[in-house]
Amino acid sequence: MDDGSLSVVVLAAGRGERMRSDRPKVMHEVAGQPMIRHVLAAAEALGPARVTLVVGPGMEGVAALAAPHPHVVQTERRGTAHAVLQARARHEGTAGDVLVLCGDTPSVTPAALARTVARRRESDGAALVVLAFRADHPGPYGRLRLDGGGAPVEIVEAADAGPDSAGSGLCNSGIMAVDGAILWTLLERVGNDNAKGEYYLTDLVALARAAGHRCAVVQAPAEELAGVNTRAELAAAEAFAQRRLRARAMAAGATLVDPDSVHLAADTTLGRDVTVEPNVFFGPDVEVGDGATIRAFSHLAGVRVGRGATVGPFARVRPGSDVGEDARVGNFVEVKASEIGADARVGHLSYVGDARLGPGVNVGAGTITCNYDGFAKHRTEIGAGAFIGSNTALVAPVSIGAGAVVGAGSTIGEDVADDALTVTRAARRTVDGGGARYRRSRRRGESD
Repeated sequence: MDDGSLSVVVLAAGRGERMRSDRPKVMHEVAGQPMIRHVLAAAEALGPARVTLVVGPGMEGVAALAAPHPHVVQTERRGTAHAVLQARARHEGTAGDVLVLCGDTPSVTPAALARTVARRRESDGAALVVLAFRADHPGPYGRLRLDGGGAPVEIVEAADAGPDSAGSGLCNSGIMAVDGAILWTLLERVGNDNAKGEYYLTDLVALARAAGHRCAVVQAPAEELAGVNTRAELAAAEAFAQRRLRARAMAAGATLVDPDSVHLAADTTLGRDVTVEPNVFFGPDVEVGDGATIRAFSHLAGVRVGRGATVGPFARVRPGSDVGEDARVGNFVEVKASEIGADARVGHLSYVGDARLGPGVNVGAGTITCNYDGFAKHRTEIGAGAFIGSNTALVAPVSIGAGAVVGAGSTIGEDVADDALTVTRAARRTVDGGGARYRRSRRRGESD
């Protein structure tokens, strides 16, 4: 929607003391992504000409998450109006609107932001638009007081609100769009005569009205605008995100057998006719192809699952892995940084790490790739159509040729040629009557 005249300032300097965390609040994750990334993604969807992040001292990690957008530092935390002023050098003198966002509102949608900016640009000349939500119990949120025409007159912060100040029942989300031509002048007029001794961004409404400017309000659902200040609120934001993600996945053609038990990441991609059984966890960066099945109690992250493949139940597929079309990763199998070729089978109770399995490979139960020697990781290569017997240890670096057969119980530390048969089991030895003698010796030992 941008015509080169929209700027965005994201406030992310808060320490989040109520989170009881050593990490800045906005770095805590919702649906597998830091909160600040959700807010930035919503802003980026509007195509702004520039985005600036306001952080506090020592918050280099937050600034890195905002890259490539630049950041400024609020060296003294003196309130939200003071925070916005730190971005003045990057935005003053540019035409158009400034959209101010809060880094701790991960559920905000591009649609709500677009409506806020569009309302600012309507012909009635509203110089400032507040994005608000309705609440029976405002709690820590500022309250909007409206005039007879439904326009905001002022925002009363919760710390300064009296018992009867719920007013319109509209609460401030902390998000507003302001005409860039007046923003900086208004910010200079903000004082700190309030309960916290801070410079409130919310004072802009009363200041704009006093200067003869019109203000307006846009509403969105409370869940979309809820801020996160505590672990309980973080959990509520996660629950809301999961409901949205599950609904989106099912609308796109995936079957979630028990939706409430499936955990999705913000970037999870499920193709058409994918079936996800109960209690599946998707971490970030997972793509599942059409017709694939993810069986119960599986955990996937950083994975590509091909069309028609099956994963699980009780499988863990770790980052850097690719499960090919119609492949099978079965019960209690762990796959890490490996390629499972088309129609390959790793049926159960195996570990495949730092490996490449060609098409049609069959890996027997209990097989492991011994990829780590205590100092470095090494690769295992298994050619197309090879058969690996149960309880085999493949000591990397090692290559098993196409069509090769490795007997069950083998330990393979040297390459196997194409179509070769290799077995490393020790020769069988049988002692007649040895079992009975062993039991008698054990019984005598127990009675001594």
